[in-house]
Amino acid sequence: MTLETGIRGEQSVLVTAANTAKTMGSGTLDVFATPALVALAEKTCWMSVADALDEGSGSVGTKLELEHTAPTPVGMTVTCESELVAVEGRHLQSEPARRKRPGGRRHPRALCDPQRQVCGQGGGKEELKKPSPKGEG
Repeated sequence: MTLETGIRGEQSVLVTAANTAKTMGSGTLDVFATPALVALAEKTCWMSVADALDEGSGSVGTKLELEHTAPTPVGMTVTCESELVAVEGRHLQSEPARRKRPGGRRHPRALCDPQRQVCGQGGGKEELKKPSPKGEG
């Protein structure tokens, strides 16, 4: 597979007590949590392009614009679809959308090469941040 516009992805998740606003700390109701929707959108976008990337490479989210416009109760399934709408060097632009829910979204991602420790963010290549040894800043 080649990394080009038009690549689509789809992921679904069942709303359970584990991914409600009440459990995740983003509200008091037993409905699908916004942080869970963010995770689903991220997963849908990265998985949609994963097969088109060089072996050992990945992508990271750099920004997310998301509208969570309606509650989804426990027992229902939430489906997120994505489409890769732009490829500019190491910068990708995907549009994730919750099925049957209105609203526009954008989710830029940057391609990363962990072997060379670089990501295509901002205006150029930045080093991946390594965790500091325990006790250091």
